[in-house]
Amino acid sequence: MTTVDTITAHRPWSTSAVLLTRRGAVYPPAPSATASPQALAGVTLLESDLLDRGFLVSAELRHALAALETATLAEAGTALLADIDAALGADRPHQPLFRGFPESTPTDTMAFFVDRVLTVLLQVPEQPCILCGTPGTVHAVSPCAHLVCRSCFDGADFSACPICHRRIDTADPFLHPAATRPAASPHRALPERLRVLSLGGDTSARRSHAAAELATLLARTGALSPQDTDDLTVLLNDVGDRADLSWLPEQLPSRETKARVLAWLLDDRSAFAATLPAVTARLTTATDILRLLAVRSGGDPSLTDAPRLTSVPRPLRRALLGALDRLDPTLATEDFRRRPARWKAVAERLHPFEHAELFPRAALAFAVLRSTPLTDDALSTRLRQTADRTAGAHATADGVRPPVWAGQVEAALAAADVARAVKLLTQRPGEFVRRLNHLLCLASPADAEAVLNALSAAAPRVAPAVLLSALGEVRTRTTRRESRVFFPKGGSARAHLVADQRAPLDGAVVGRTVAVLTAEILRRAEQLPQADVAVVDAELTGLIAPFAERTASRALVTLPRGSELPVPDGRTVRLFLHWMESATSGRTDLDLSTAMFGHDWSHIATCDYTNLCYADTAAVHSGDLTSAPAPHGASEFVDLDLKELAAAGVRYVVAAVYSFNSVPFVELEDAFAGLMVRDEPGVNGPVFDARQVEQRFDLTSPAKACLPMVIDVQARTMRWLDIVQGVTGTHHAVHRHGDSMAALGRHLTALFSSGARVGLGELATWQAAARATNVVVRHLDGSTTSYGRRVGEDVAAFAARIGTMDDDATEADPSRATLAYLMRGDVELPAGSEVYALHPAGLDSSAVRLLAASEVVTGLAPE
Repeated sequence: MTTVDTITAHRPWSTSAVLLTRRGAVYPPAPSATASPQALAGVTLLESDLLDRGFLVSAELRHALAALETATLAEAGTALLADIDAALGADRPHQPLFRGFPESTPTDTMAFFVDRVLTVLLQVPEQPCILCGTPGTVHAVSPCAHLVCRSCFDGADFSACPICHRRIDTADPFLHPAATRPAASPHRALPERLRVLSLGGDTSARRSHAAAELATLLARTGALSPQDTDDLTVLLNDVGDRADLSWLPEQLPSRETKARVLAWLLDDRSAFAATLPAVTARLTTATDILRLLAVRSGGDPSLTDAPRLTSVPRPLRRALLGALDRLDPTLATEDFRRRPARWKAVAERLHPFEHAELFPRAALAFAVLRSTPLTDDALSTRLRQTADRTAGAHATADGVRPPVWAGQVEAALAAADVARAVKLLTQRPGEFVRRLNHLLCLASPADAEAVLNALSAAAPRVAPAVLLSALGEVRTRTTRRESRVFFPKGGSARAHLVADQRAPLDGAVVGRTVAVLTAEILRRAEQLPQADVAVVDAELTGLIAPFAERTASRALVTLPRGSELPVPDGRTVRLFLHWMESATSGRTDLDLSTAMFGHDWSHIATCDYTNLCYADTAAVHSGDLTSAPAPHGASEFVDLDLKELAAAGVRYVVAAVYSFNSVPFVELEDAFAGLMVRDEPGVNGPVFDARQVEQRFDLTSPAKACLPMVIDVQARTMRWLDIVQGVTGTHHAVHRHGDSMAALGRHLTALFSSGARVGLGELATWQAAARATNVVVRHLDGSTTSYGRRVGEDVAAFAARIGTMDDDATEADPSRATLAYLMRGDVELPAGSEVYALHPAGLDSSAVRLLAASEVVTGLAPE
């Protein structure tokens, strides 16, 4: 494996890197007419480097690379490895405090701490060491100036000051070359995420594929994840064209994506003649305008922050007022009331009253917002005339008063007037389904019938994510739950816990509600392209259908929050963390920590900077680095031996990253964490082995603590949480937040295992049943079971039968499947097949259509 000894500046994210991540495709330069004979040897070396990173090369790509000149191949290979290293986190030097970790980690953390304290308090220059009594061995290290005995502290093992654990000058005499670590075995297992890189094609193919990926992102109905958002920006800059808008769809279903795209169109004022009409034609709500202005000002389209609005050029000002004027003033004022302060700031930029003659309805909406009194001037006359033409609005001397739909709904719910609430909510089907659980809680048996009838009429017009959310919530309401878990909208993925004081719902009502929602999902799936054979991996049952992707971490493997994956038997887990301070953050101390809990979530132990080892070698920390200056930063690791932890009585391990001195992650120059699944115990192999990295994710939120995952030691599974933990003050550590860690781990584990979130596996089964005549289920042991849709069998019955013992004697051939939902893409499928695979493995994106998890959901969008 190629070792990175020096750090380089961040490489700009390129279209090639985007396509490599999304499609597993490589686009080499044009072949040379006279390829060098040495090129084949160069390709072999490149293959070896890629294999050490967990990637293989397809035969077509290998042939194309071998046709390059040596210099061209070296340049292309270097760029490819750099993109892969950036994705894995291998583009950074990873040197823990104890360079011989895990063998050299002190087993007695307290004794090590006492030695450090005694050194600080009693060590004197030019005097014998107070610990060992040896004269002439005490010297100050730079730049912290702590007095360190070179006999007590091994300069070949420490990578920082042994006293304060801050990084010291690399040329300081205390530091000695580290002992050579034994090489990693070339026969160690390949990662689960193993992928075969395919040949993407020439420059025109790269542009065509980039355009296809852009179209896929623009078609998403939900908010994009941060990773997809970054990809969207790169693809817009590469294949987006402000002069020729033929690539721009008439409808952009995601409001947040729409705001980003429209803001990108408006970045170039010279293109306003073409872009302004396209922008205003796609502004269909007042909030669309607010999102657009927020993005133009450097804010987020989710409106979770409030940036100071930048100036609005006069042509754009008129265009936005014109778009607002075309909206229903009643709906516009409702949007205004949700964020009055934000809209008053917008009014300062748009000057609506100056253009009241041209845009009277827009002026009316702002007059309502600002409670503008009506007098006898020209503006008041215009506002009265416009109000008279607006249904439900009335003008008084104090101003214009429009009807308030949201207030009427809240009043009806507060009065338990279910009939009135249903009548109002059915005007907006999405809001009706969001309030479905509340309506069922209030409903009498007669009211429940009305709610179910209204649900049948509203469901066909509701976004799929809303349907799935309601389905998961309602189907678990037949019993009382201990807690309710909310994921509030915001810039960070927070989980809010409250006691569940609701009475259970009637089982018959729950059953009918679930039947209506499930039937609607199946109906939509039936409208998608049909297949003769579909394949579904039983292992997908551990995955959760994606939700709240807006706050998902940028990650190597796009794993939906709440999903659970197995940890292979006989292997150990190594958690890792790397960060680098910025000029803004100053000295920053991040801490990689773990907390161990029993079956009842009682706290057993920790493995962090306060306790470097637990149960001998069951959990071992690499040491606490307390600074991460550029250019090398700092890294910490924790080794977990699940077999030893289970023997020690541990059931759950919660991993955490804390900012000890309370610096938000977003202020750092660089910060990421992840896990490796290792074959070699102990010091064998590099401390950071890119080949064994299974997950790597960025720390970029404004939070100061995060809980990425919980490991079920006895079941040998890892559940991906990807949430932040609310903390206050400073000096953060597990012992200060252990109770909240236990609460979050316990309640989130209960939530995701209860069925309150629809699983990706069951959603795949529903789609396969609705779209295919024959469904093949692949089991964990590699065996398969076939299910064929019988004569007269409806989709719901067919879907319910898949996975049961009521199968078919005749086995369908999985290789004929044109629809597949897989854990690993290790099935040879016909060209043109539609495939979701958590790990694409050998799937060629040029031959099949690869689906992201979010596309499995958004593909069910209403017509």
